[in-house]
Order: sequence, then C-alpha cells, then structure tokens
Amino acid sequence: MTTSEELAELARTVHSVLERKSGPERVGAAMDAPRGYDEKLWSVLCEQVGVAALPIPERYGGFGAGVRELQVVAEELGRGLTPSPLLGSTALATHALLASDDKRACARLLPGLAAGSEIAALGWVDASGRWDPAHTAFTARPQGDGFVVDGAAHYVLDGDTADIVLVVADCEGELGLFEVDPARATRAHTASMDGTRRFATVTLDAASARRIGGDVRQALASVRDVACAVLAAEQVGAAAEALALTVAYSKERVQFGRPIGSFQALKHRMADLHVQVEAARSACYAAAEGPEAALTAKVYCSEAFETVAAEMIQLHGGIAITWEHDAHLYFKRAHSSSQLFGMPHEHLTRL
Repeated sequence: MTTSEELAELARTVHSVLERKSGPERVGAAMDAPRGYDEKLWSVLCEQVGVAALPIPERYGGFGAGVRELQVVAEELGRGLTPSPLLGSTALATHALLASDDKRACARLLPGLAAGSEIAALGWVDASGRWDPAHTAFTARPQGDGFVVDGAAHYVLDGDTADIVLVVADCEGELGLFEVDPARATRAHTASMDGTRRFATVTLDAASARRIGGDVRQALASVRDVACAVLAAEQVGAAAEALALTVAYSKERVQFGRPIGSFQALKHRMADLHVQVEAARSACYAAAEGPEAALTAKVYCSEAFETVAAEMIQLHGGIAITWEHDAHLYFKRAHSSSQLFGMPHEHLTRL
C-alpha cells in the first residue's frame, strides 16, 4: 500500500511537471494539437513520472499501483484542465484489458501502454450515453478463425487518434472485449461543449476483430467504477482550482472602495464552497472502497464541481463570460464531466 507521504510526493512531482510544461496558453495549444493533447507533456509524465504505468502490473512493465495513485495524478491534471489520455487510455481501456484476464493480450498490449508510447481507446456506449455493463453499442459474430464486429460507439475518449482500439460487443449472449484494427474502423472526432476533452464516434461495419478474454459482463461494472473514481478526483482538482481562482479574484476586484472579498455575504458563499470541495475530496478518496463508494463519489463530486463552476461565473462578474477568461472552460468541463460514465441521477438510482 502506498503511504500518504508517497502519495503527497507523487502529487508534488506531477504538479512540478505541469507547472513547468503547462499553463492556459499551453492548454489551448494542446486542444488544437492533432491528438487533442500535448504529446511532449504526456511523454514527460510517462517517462519521468510513470503515470501511464501506475495501474499496470510489474510483469507487464508497470508499477502495480492502485486507483488511489491514479486519482492523485488526475487531481493535479484537473486543476489546470490539462488535456491528456489518462482517463480514456490509462483508467478505462487499461483496466478493461486487465479485467479480461487474457494474459497473452496483456503481455502484448500493456507494455506499450505502460511506456506511454501507445494510447488505447475503449468503445462501449451508444448514442444514449448509458454506461451500463449490461448494454453495448456493438454486436460480434464468429467468422472463420476470428470474429467480425458491427455497430457504432459514441463518446469514445481519444477514439479517433488512439493506437489501440478496443470495443465491448455482444457475442451470442456474452459481452466480450475485442481488439479491432484501427484501419478497419471509421473514427470521427466529435465536437463537444468541452473542448479540453476529446471524444469520437467509432463505427464498425463487419470489421474483423480479435477476441480478448471471455465474458466481461461482470467485470465491466468494476471498470466503470474505476473510471468514475478517477474522474471524481479530476473533478475535485478542477473544483479546488476554480475556487482558488475565485478567491484570488475577490481580493483584487474593488467595488465601493473595498475588495469584494471583504464583503460578508461573499465570504459566506466562498466558505460554503470550500466546505463542499473538501467534502467532495473526502468522497473521492473513499471511492476505491467499493462500487457504492465509487458511484457516491461520482454523484457528489459532479454536483460540487458544477456548483463551484457556477459560483465562479457569478463571483467573477462580467469578465467570466468572455472567451479570454478561463471561467468558461471550468464551467464547460463541470457540466460535461457530470454526464461522463453515467449521469448523477442514473447513479443515484443504482445506489
């Protein structure tokens, strides 16, 4: 088990790299880059920190760490809304591979993912956006010595640029994990409200595929829960930074001859936001304890981030609704991330 001191050191290391390599102008450049993220920054994070190798067992070139370590990295990335393949490739696709328990496939694919030299994408849900372990956007059928897959998945993280394309498909009553040749997939970037997150639609028309492992129906819930836990940490990091920016602005903005942060009403509002962010952090840290904890974290952290982002707009005033200010980026990330991996009301129903 990683100690709290080691987790704090990991956070400081990631923060140091991002502080040197990232910033508002770099985030904008990353969004416009061919892959939707800064490949040099990702390379540094993988080579010097080993972020992509964290969840991968040592026998496949990783560190064998747990969800908590991934959360530490996600929280730091969330602070600056730094675009990266951590959520889609390292959290979602990598854990799907591990859940398949296919040792040959893991030995073939995971070393490249651990090194960060390859990025994986997981196609799963249809246009409804239901991240339900019992449903998928694809169907597969045997053909010759292999399989062919049909269907179209939406909201595929980094799906149009990934080196490895994995899909979940219904195959004769079982849900299986399949690897598809990227050249056989029609992959289209999907513009979304949140420009800091890259989505794609992946369409397969009788595409030949290689099956990985057996029936993953039971494992998919665990894969989704891991993704929810990592996303919750990212939301906490973004909410904390949005609040910090708002507090700093309230000390600079003068109205009626006084900084607006000195007004009691605004002090109370920001104090309430602080309590909400810290409660969200507690829920996030507990997310790895089980399925209910992961879903609780997703619900609470989504709501906390949305609240802080809305207050950020309100407390900044007119400047917050300009393209030049970062407030709109936090607002968009808050609302888009709340719907990713299942909307809060869906998880509340499950709970």
